Amino acid sequence: MSMFENGRYTWRETYFVLFESGRRPIIDQLKAALEGLGKGFVLTNVTADEDNRIESISVLAPDDFAALDICYLTGEEVLEQRTVLLDEMQASAETDEERRILTRIRGYDARFDVLHFEHTADTHEDPSDAEDPEELEMLNPGALLSVLELLGELTGGIAVDPQTCTVL
Repeated sequence: MSMFENGRYTWRETYFVLFESGRRPIIDQLKAALEGLGKGFVLTNVTADEDNRIESISVLAPDDFAALDICYLTGEEVLEQRTVLLDEMQASAETDEERRILTRIRGYDARFDVLHFEHTADTHEDPSDAEDPEELEMLNPGALLSVLELLGELTGGIAVDPQTCTVL
């Protein structure tokens, strides 16, 4: 079940973590790494392949009013998107480090799509009617940034904002 199916969450944006398919982590690695962050993440909707490697997972971050759907992709779609990203990023690559990153990305054949959701009040409620001031809290990007960094470390990959073609 995707967070799209949960009426208390609203999709905000999607990020990629590009990496070599052979570096896809197993579920236990991700669970242990997330626990090491100590942010109170809750893992749901966990699916894995026959080798216990991540297919998809939802990560709830209640303290940040956020949730993430993480989905593994490989194949032609990933290769095509990689080419588009490289073309757009190539135009703005000015430093040696930026060019090294582009070289690394050329070797990646897999990605995690990380869909970022905001926990919102019920769609039937007006948030301004909330009696508890904490219900008016805003989305904190901390969980998203922590998970993107963690996935990059676990896979040896690179997190990218595909809307702006920037490396995070």
